[in-house]
Amino acid sequence: MGLISKIKQLCFVNLRIIKYKFLSDCQRVVGKPKLFYPVLLKGKGTIIFEENVQIGVISSPYFYLGYTFMEAKYDSSEINIGSNVAINNAFSIICSSKVTIRDNVLIGGNCTIMDNDGHYLDLDKRNESNPISFPVYIGENVFIGSNVSILKGVTIGENSVIGNGSVVSKNIPKNVIAAGNPAKVIRNL
Repeated sequence: MGLISKIKQLCFVNLRIIKYKFLSDCQRVVGKPKLFYPVLLKGKGTIIFEENVQIGVISSPYFYLGYTFMEAKYDSSEINIGSNVAINNAFSIICSSKVTIRDNVLIGGNCTIMDNDGHYLDLDKRNESNPISFPVYIGENVFIGSNVSILKGVTIGENSVIGNGSVVSKNIPKNVIAAGNPAKVIRNL
């Protein structure tokens, strides 16, 4: 890649990062992650970034062209992202109660974490927001592959690996590889 192309790429990425900072309305943000990809921070709750959090992959800024979305919906909602966490492009968290990601976690592209169902299943209430939620906890040194969905109430134990395309709807113990829909333990590490 030539110098002119690198400059254009850098300008494109930085303009998008600035745009999404401007559009973000979450007033309770603690810490400053290293941004290599646009991030939209929304909601009335708290979003905490510990030291050395990286969002986006610098070598592929056009990969999953979009943005990372984090919403701490209510005053009591809290998203806590530990130290040395690396999050790939097109990641989202929708948090009604609490989402905790501990230290040294790697998260692949196009992953989603939700601590709530979003809407009721009952046809009469389906257009209403469903505030029923259960916290999500991701332990230290977890590696989450691309295109993974993590649903409400899930705990993923430390040192575990979640395979690409998995839907994690139940707890995953520590030191295992889990994959599938729904995610199941494949083997111990």
